[in-house]
Amino acid sequence: MRPLPILAGLAAVAVLIGSAWALTARTDAAPDTTEAASGPIVRARPPVVAVEDLPRLKHALDALAERGRFTGAVLVARGDQVLFRQVYGMADRETGRAFELDTPLRLASVSKMFTAAAILRLQDEGVLSVEDPVCDWITDCPEAWADIRIGHLISHQSGIPDLMARPGWGTRRVTPATLDELTRDSALYNLQFEPGTDLRYNNAGFNLAAAVVEVATGMPFQSYLDQTFFQPLGMSRTGFDALPGLAMGYADFPAGITPQPEANVSIIPGAGALSSTVDDLLAWTWALHRGGLLSPEAHAALIADHAPVDTPDERRGGPRRHWGYGLFSRSLGRQVEPAFDDIQIYHTGSWSGFRNMVVWQPDAEIVVIVLSNNYHRREEVFLISQQAVAEALGRPFPERMVPRT
Repeated sequence: MRPLPILAGLAAVAVLIGSAWALTARTDAAPDTTEAASGPIVRARPPVVAVEDLPRLKHALDALAERGRFTGAVLVARGDQVLFRQVYGMADRETGRAFELDTPLRLASVSKMFTAAAILRLQDEGVLSVEDPVCDWITDCPEAWADIRIGHLISHQSGIPDLMARPGWGTRRVTPATLDELTRDSALYNLQFEPGTDLRYNNAGFNLAAAVVEVATGMPFQSYLDQTFFQPLGMSRTGFDALPGLAMGYADFPAGITPQPEANVSIIPGAGALSSTVDDLLAWTWALHRGGLLSPEAHAALIADHAPVDTPDERRGGPRRHWGYGLFSRSLGRQVEPAFDDIQIYHTGSWSGFRNMVVWQPDAEIVVIVLSNNYHRREEVFLISQQAVAEALGRPFPERMVPRT
């Protein structure tokens, strides 16, 4: 059922008040940091200039770019210091527009951490709980969803079939949809497993979580993210719409590198619709993991392992990842040579000509952001991310991926 309209309205007012406090704190802040009331710690944003203080990473990226194996943007930071910021290649081949340091790219599934953070922020404010049944918040909720909790939606445990696992995916992929339409579509299918007993990567769950946010706040999901996160953090180059200067996505086909202009992110509003820049993502990662955006308890839940105890190891070998809320954690450095063991908290993204990775290494407070506008650069993006983490940590520099077995 939906909450009473007056409660939804009060929730929306609370969000606006909190955002106003955060914006006031940012405007009047001292040059270094300030803690907004009920909001994130807003750190001074470093100047957006090229930085190349990781020589081995620079050499590797220059070589990749020269061979046409990477186009996009890379940023690496340790603590408050940016160690590397550079862009490569063309943001739009058809117009001859090269990448600039503030060019936005589509984030794809990197967006999921924003949806999870929205749910946890509302839990911090006492509006909802990850233990709430989804049917407390969704109108005309199917009986099959009775045991689904909000936490199941943002940890891939709902059992709702994913968008790509349904009949007619080819048509749905290119057909615009509203969030309400996506919710009604999901309600048509039987569950694939009992909620909370298994894991299956799931975009539909995050769309449904976005619908919960809308009901709980009484405002569009996009507006909630903008007022609660993007405005207070100065993330002016982040959003859902076609941002000015947005890079074109590409894919490698037999005919050559081919533009992918039909993103249709309307079908993944809570799962992959955002676009952003490396510096906006740096501000976001600092706020998310270094305090203030969420309570310590909510942040602990964000990165905790919510997987069932009998979840098997990874298919490629080695211990399985930890399934957090909109994030994963694992020793990713074991997938490169030379290997290293440091735990990384991360999410990848791939959609409509883009391939991305955002990494947080908590022990040394290292941020690595790799955004590419070529869908078929999966291995390059992963290797770049691990080279960046390794050099920033002082580990041996990885030269290659571990061969698949």
